[in-house]
Amino acid sequence: MLDHLYRRATVVDGTGGASYVADVGIRDGRIAVIERGSHGRAAVKAGGRLGERARTEEDADGLVLAPGFVDPHTHYDAQLFWDPYATPSMSHGVTTVVGGNCGFTLAPLDPARPADADYTRRMMSRVEGMPLSALEEGAPWDWSSFGDYLDALEGGGIAVNAGFMVGHCALRRYAMGADAVGGTPDEAQSRRMLALLHEAMDAGAWGLSTTQSDTHTDGAGDPVASRHALPGELLALARAVGEHEGTQLEAIAAGCLDRFSAAEAELLVGMTEAARRPLNWNVLTIDSAVPGRVPHQLAASERARTRGGRIVALTMPILTPMNMSLGTFCALNLIPGWGAVLALPVPERIDRLRDPAVRAELLRGAASPEAGVFRRLADFGRYVIGDTYTKENDGLTGRVVRDIAAERGTDPFATLVDICVADELRTVLWPMPTDDDPASWELRRRAWDHEDVLLGGSDAGAHLDRMCGAPYTTRFLGDCLRGRRLVPLERAVRMLSDEPARLFGLRGRGRIARGWCADLVLFDPERIDAGAATLVRDLPGGGARLDARAVGVVSVRVNGVETVRHDVVTGAVPGRVLRSGRDTETVGTGNF
Repeated sequence: MLDHLYRRATVVDGTGGASYVADVGIRDGRIAVIERGSHGRAAVKAGGRLGERARTEEDADGLVLAPGFVDPHTHYDAQLFWDPYATPSMSHGVTTVVGGNCGFTLAPLDPARPADADYTRRMMSRVEGMPLSALEEGAPWDWSSFGDYLDALEGGGIAVNAGFMVGHCALRRYAMGADAVGGTPDEAQSRRMLALLHEAMDAGAWGLSTTQSDTHTDGAGDPVASRHALPGELLALARAVGEHEGTQLEAIAAGCLDRFSAAEAELLVGMTEAARRPLNWNVLTIDSAVPGRVPHQLAASERARTRGGRIVALTMPILTPMNMSLGTFCALNLIPGWGAVLALPVPERIDRLRDPAVRAELLRGAASPEAGVFRRLADFGRYVIGDTYTKENDGLTGRVVRDIAAERGTDPFATLVDICVADELRTVLWPMPTDDDPASWELRRRAWDHEDVLLGGSDAGAHLDRMCGAPYTTRFLGDCLRGRRLVPLERAVRMLSDEPARLFGLRGRGRIARGWCADLVLFDPERIDAGAATLVRDLPGGGARLDARAVGVVSVRVNGVETVRHDVVTGAVPGRVLRSGRDTETVGTGNF
């Protein structure tokens, strides 16, 4: 008997081929039957027998059945302990998440140094925007090795499939202690770091993630540990990754957000060449105002191929709104010259922001070449006022700053600062995107055709009260079906499922095929979309995060078990911790 049967579903199987109508049956967590063209009551054929029954079945006439989506860049490392459903990603059809990105993981931790766990929590709170109270109260922190961490996740039960890179920062901290920040490892520490990496991959880590980005600082405001690594250290770690089956590299550099320097590009090329494994980076920003950025960034991929490597750029197929504030850490802090002012205590910060000379200096930094991609945040007249907190700001929510400035006869930046100061800097700010023009979308469509460009970069699980990238899957599908229609549905599904699954070498996932894992999403093509992001307070310790409802998603199944029905989680936790070698196969750089 089948466990479940979809009748008359429109199957978009993830291969990019034409959709077809079929009955699809599940048994023991896998797709057991695909019977095309059946009508009326399903004629199910499985194991050579006709008429096999199913414990449950549903009429999927007019609905699309697709493989579960694979999100290649998340930070669910901590959240899965208090939220095994990986909300909101799973509600938007994501059945497999990749974590441990950007060099940051919660393991390994040296049990002889309890303070390392506190350091890690404070670093994650600062660099990835996770409330410290949620990290302190929501996870057990009772592991030492990376394998212990994976076992802790598995033992608690998760609803999605999850695989994790091991973070360079954690390896350095374990091997070097406090010297990881600012120090260079001696020979013994280098051997220890390599041994920890091998141990992590033996336990199932998908490979190594690292960061050299100057936007990444720890809880004390110092550059995170991996930023102090010299190229020789990174190349040695990359070679170790190549000694294990089913592994990868992921790396972040300062130039990821704008343009790689020659040294950065050479480092990335050298790492993939040394490992003979794909390396992915996040995130390729596409904007018609900077048409040369994409070819410049992808030149590193072309060079890697000539040297036996492969570099893949992740890029988002939607524009993710960013929630800004002058009161809490956000992207504004990363503009040159802004961090020092915005790190001051609020009363002193307000005094500085009221100073015309300080405002002029901040504007110079925001418009400087050094600001790179953050220059997009400098058009302050295009900001929309979000939540306000004082009577003085009543009626401003939802209004554009340039319109308020025109009414007041003041400069837009001065107007924005005055509004925020009246709220003691609690005002929520929403910058309007500058890259929502037809030319930018055409550049995106062309970039998606490149063999070394992959959709992703949601950062789901991070920057919780500042952005909500998790719904990129449903929002993209809705745009493909009823919006810009930049790519057909079959290709869009492949870009969200099979392409990331093949990059990571996932065994039996990413397609609808007999014998493959029954990670499936059933949706209404007339409605598929994502709702607006709203602030909810459901984190351990009462912290807030942005959430967005899924629209038109009828059902999500992970390993054959329903986990979501009409945007409501079922409570089932059939997900698996996916381990390298066992659940992933080696994807060599010549496999493409």
